[in-house]
Amino acid sequence: MKILALGDVVGPAGVAAVAKGLRPLKRETGADLVIVNAENAYISNGLDVRSAEALFAAGADVLTGGNHSLRIHDTFSYYDENDFVLRPINYPAAAPGKGYTLLQLSNGRRVLVICAAGQVFMDPADSAFCAVDRLLEQLQGRYDIAVADFHAEATSEKAAFFHHFDGRISVMYGTHTHVQTADEGLLPKGSGYISDLGMCGVTGGVLGVKPETVISNYTSKIHHRFEKAEGDASLCGALFTVEDVSGVVKEVLRVRKDLGAC
Repeated sequence: MKILALGDVVGPAGVAAVAKGLRPLKRETGADLVIVNAENAYISNGLDVRSAEALFAAGADVLTGGNHSLRIHDTFSYYDENDFVLRPINYPAAAPGKGYTLLQLSNGRRVLVICAAGQVFMDPADSAFCAVDRLLEQLQGRYDIAVADFHAEATSEKAAFFHHFDGRISVMYGTHTHVQTADEGLLPKGSGYISDLGMCGVTGGVLGVKPETVISNYTSKIHHRFEKAEGDASLCGALFTVEDVSGVVKEVLRVRKDLGAC
C-alpha cells in the first residue's frame, strides 16, 4: 500500500497546483490513498468550500487541517457534514467538525486518518498525545492502519509524538512550517515519519507569502497584510510504502514536483 501526503496548500495558487499536478503524481507514485493538508487553501487563511471541492476533484481523499482550519464561519457546516474534512482532534468538543475519519481502501484495508495540533508556539489546544491515545483505545479493532498529520511548529514536539506512537500509528508526518524537512525515516517498531511535508503553492516567496509583506515586520515592526506570493508553484509531500497486513512502513520518500506557473 502506498500513501501520498501533501503539505499545506497555500492560497488559490496552491489549489491550482494540486489541480494541475496531483493526478499525474498519483499515477506516477501508484498512491492508493492521498491526504492533503488544506488549512491555508483560502486566499487569506482557512478552508472554504470551493477550495475543498476543488482539492477533492483533483484527487484528494482526505483533507486535514490545523490552527487556521476554523477561520471561515461559512465552512463550519461543511466540516460537520463531510467526514473527510478534518480539524485537529485536540480542539474543544464544541468545535465544528471532527478530528479523524475511517475509510476502506480498494484492497479492503481499513485506514484511520487523524489530524492533531501541537501546543508549542501554537494556539491553545489540549494535549495531542492524550487526545490521540484516547482515540486509538476507543477505535481499537475498527481499523488496520493508522495515519496522523501532526500540525505543529516545534520539531522536538513532532519527534516526541512520532516516538510515542511508534508501532501504533504506521504513517506520521508534520505539517505547518511550509518547509520540507530532510529527516524522513523509519522507527524501531515499524512506523515511518517526516517532520514536515513542506507546502503546495508558490515556493519562491516567504512560506507562500510575498517577501515584502513579511520583511517590513522584521525591519520596522510594521505589520502589513500578507499577500500570497506569485510565480512558479510546486507540490511537496512524502510517499509512504506500507506493508498491507502488518502495517509496517517499508520506505519513506520525500516528494517534490515543480509545475511552473499555475
